[in-house]
Amino acid sequence: MSGHGSSSEKGVNTSLICQESYSCGGSEEAAYECDECRSLQCVRCELELHSQERLKNHERVQIGPGHVPYCDNCKGGNGDNGKRHRSVVRCQNCKVNLCQDCQKRTHSGGNKKKHQLTSYPPPPKPAEVNSVQTSVQPAIQIADETKSQRAKLLEQVSSFLLVDENEEMQIKDEASFMKSLSCEPDQLLKVVSIFGNTGEGKSHTLNHTFFMGREVFKTSPTQESCTVGVWAAFDPIHKVVVIDTEGLLGNSSKQGQRTRLLLKVLAISDLIIYRTHADRLHDDLFKFLGDASDAYLKHFTKELKATTARCGLDVPLSTLGPAVIIFHETVHTKLLGSEKSSESVDRLLMERFRKLSRFPEAFSSVQYWGTQTLSPPTDFRGLQNKLEQLLDNNATRSPRTPVVIFKALQALSERFNGEIAGELVAHSCFFPDEYFTCSSLCLSCGSGCKNSMNHLGEGVCHDAKHRCRYSVQYDNRIYTCKACYEGGKEVIVVPKTSASSDSPWMGLAKYAWSGYVIECPNCGVIYRSRQYWYGNQDPVDTVVRTEIQHVWPGSDGFLKDNSNAAQRLLDGVNLVAQSVSELSVKPAKAVTSWLTDQIAPAYWKPNSLILGCHKCHTVFQDNDTKHHCRACGEGFCDGCSSKAAPVPERGWGLAPVRVCDVCFEQRASYAEVLEAELEEEEGGTLARKVGEAVTNTIGVVVTAIDIPLGLVKDAARPAYWVPDQDILSCHNCQREFTAKLSKHHCRACGQGVCDECSAERRAVPSRGWDHPVRVCTSCNQKPGEL
Repeated sequence: MSGHGSSSEKGVNTSLICQESYSCGGSEEAAYECDECRSLQCVRCELELHSQERLKNHERVQIGPGHVPYCDNCKGGNGDNGKRHRSVVRCQNCKVNLCQDCQKRTHSGGNKKKHQLTSYPPPPKPAEVNSVQTSVQPAIQIADETKSQRAKLLEQVSSFLLVDENEEMQIKDEASFMKSLSCEPDQLLKVVSIFGNTGEGKSHTLNHTFFMGREVFKTSPTQESCTVGVWAAFDPIHKVVVIDTEGLLGNSSKQGQRTRLLLKVLAISDLIIYRTHADRLHDDLFKFLGDASDAYLKHFTKELKATTARCGLDVPLSTLGPAVIIFHETVHTKLLGSEKSSESVDRLLMERFRKLSRFPEAFSSVQYWGTQTLSPPTDFRGLQNKLEQLLDNNATRSPRTPVVIFKALQALSERFNGEIAGELVAHSCFFPDEYFTCSSLCLSCGSGCKNSMNHLGEGVCHDAKHRCRYSVQYDNRIYTCKACYEGGKEVIVVPKTSASSDSPWMGLAKYAWSGYVIECPNCGVIYRSRQYWYGNQDPVDTVVRTEIQHVWPGSDGFLKDNSNAAQRLLDGVNLVAQSVSELSVKPAKAVTSWLTDQIAPAYWKPNSLILGCHKCHTVFQDNDTKHHCRACGEGFCDGCSSKAAPVPERGWGLAPVRVCDVCFEQRASYAEVLEAELEEEEGGTLARKVGEAVTNTIGVVVTAIDIPLGLVKDAARPAYWVPDQDILSCHNCQREFTAKLSKHHCRACGQGVCDECSAERRAVPSRGWDHPVRVCTSCNQKPGEL
């Protein structure tokens, strides 16, 4: 009943425990003494007892530590000389306080001798009483000074938006986080957060519990919620990061994302307050805590441990989940446990969880604190004391630096993000698995990936709980070597043009004679499609096993046609042609430039003197084409001389010819072109006109040849390659392809890339390329065999 030790233990407990056990069950510290009730009472019991009409006029006084009540038998002046004595014991059976004389007189014989007695601390001596009386005023002054010092510390405290309603962190790094908190980098902190339905007064509770009533977190009397997202502030008195959250059951189009955000905050908290203003505890409270516990254990514990290892943190982010305080404020109803003093409040809470089949196993403790507010304002003192006790306890959750707190929240935000489809928002569970698992679905069977969000960033592939079914559209089969499987190994094999031991040209010759091959790394070539003139069996019946695998978005497929014989032939021819072209480009250019200079008009600048574009100053490469402006005669690149205008004064007649941009703008102001008598330039331009006619004729022939060549390339293209007509820009650097920027295909992924983004060469056995071939930068960075 009482928290004091028994007299048989001969110990004295100086902390006074409530002797009524009306609301608290005898577990709270006494704060009042009521003469007429003849007991010491805690705040809750005093409030509930004396709210009754017949007990309202009782006289009670507020007491402090070390207080010793008067003897109940002497209070009416029945003691010696009518003097009131201080108690030395309390009889737990009789529920009375007794001085030494009254104890001897009433409890020295009979059955009362066996009653349980609790000792009080000895009363202070007269000198001590005088010293206490003389020190009362300074003590009050010290308390006032402490209060003013605390208020001064809180003057500069303000809240800031930590995460918005879209789950995007507004603080980008650790330095900004510490600056917003106004705390030191090596300061050890704990995190306290608050949850509850919208409009329950969560922000108001934090302001009065931690910040002496200052409006650090915004409050509003309107119907609209004033807390959107997650807000944080630093309490310099308790060394606590205080986090205010958006209320449940609010008006939001992204209810799933906001609910998931609450669990991220819960995961980094050391202590959470669930605030409820309902007269009775609703089932939603227990469902929320139970579902949060399950989701924390299933999804967040593993990620927090991984963050500890990944960031090299020297403290564990979680051994157990946070402690929970259910802060229950009522007006018309009694608090939990007030009618069943024999049962503890914790047991009543667990009973409610059990009835709903919810078990808060993740939390280090779940405690209840209630207050009945018959007339405002709300009394937050009891909640403050409870919070301070839990914050001082470092047995399960130790304080940590701001950097650790920030990295934990950042890791969870990066891992669990993305929009949640409206149909996934569950009504039977606050935190369904869909909020935290990968959203990818198999294209063949529709099964969802069972791994957590963003697992591909860690090199973990998609996986599903159920087996897949075959789809002709995706051809989601893979072949494994039957001999290796029987030997306890699972080796994937693919049909390809030639064996890895064959040279490229020998492989093409064998392919033409005996068809494609299936090669196992352990067993060698296990199948050739045309090994015999007739009677060739299907490989599935003889040397390989077939397995069906899931088809995830973005995957390349499985048994696509990896036959690349035609492309190999084209690659070989192109290699020879390119080698000859590269060796002959400089001599050919030199001859062309000399011939061009011989037939050029006199005012043209010679090609040998043109090193760069006259306008943009781009330096010409060996294979770049130099263009002359027909008006000024300077050398330009194609981009700076793409305009055309008549230049009759230079002997080019009235037909539009190539001019540079500057000359074109100058000629745009002419109203008409005057026909003038052509001078020496007419003869100078005649040879050039003939040369251009010949060049244009050859260009038409080359274009006519390019068209069937493109058709041949498309016919030879492997099935997994992206068609040339669909490739507009480089898959890696996004540069648009032009006449000067050639298209190349990566032999691994089949995407179109530029030469700079596909400079590496690697073998791609999975696509039938056993010798080093062109691969893009992204595929080249992949570990292991391609």
